[in-house]
Amino acid sequence: MKKIIAIFLLLLPICAVANDNPLPPLSPRVSIFSTTTDWAALTGLPLRQFTGNFSWTNSDVMRGMVLYYLDSFPCYGEADSVRIWLGPNRQSEGKLRLVCVHAPDTISFAWRNATRDADQAESKGILTCPVTGDYELKIDISKCVRGPEWKEYK
Repeated sequence: MKKIIAIFLLLLPICAVANDNPLPPLSPRVSIFSTTTDWAALTGLPLRQFTGNFSWTNSDVMRGMVLYYLDSFPCYGEADSVRIWLGPNRQSEGKLRLVCVHAPDTISFAWRNATRDADQAESKGILTCPVTGDYELKIDISKCVRGPEWKEYK
């Protein structure tokens, strides 16, 4: 047992020297944790829950459109309710629930065309939509403006 401990103690300095010059990482580490700020504390305004109700025509969404809400003041999306699929014939899946300090005038989504059960894939770009209503927000997809595609951002 003493020999094992002695060998272990001799190996410790070797391990320490070996780690003095670690190799740099192959790619930078990126944090995917939320940077959401406590807007209620910063503004002194209470947070309230808002829901989004969409209207669209078959020509607005064609075979289907997936929307991913993009957090921005005065709202952030609740984790389980920021992905919405809109499809032909008034079919939809998902519910938009936001926590806001006041009702927004516009909201933005990352979007892509997809059928209902399509796997998550790269979105096209930003879709900015005017919003009406108060606690029940009304979003008319035909009034939304498509921004540039992601590849056009620098």
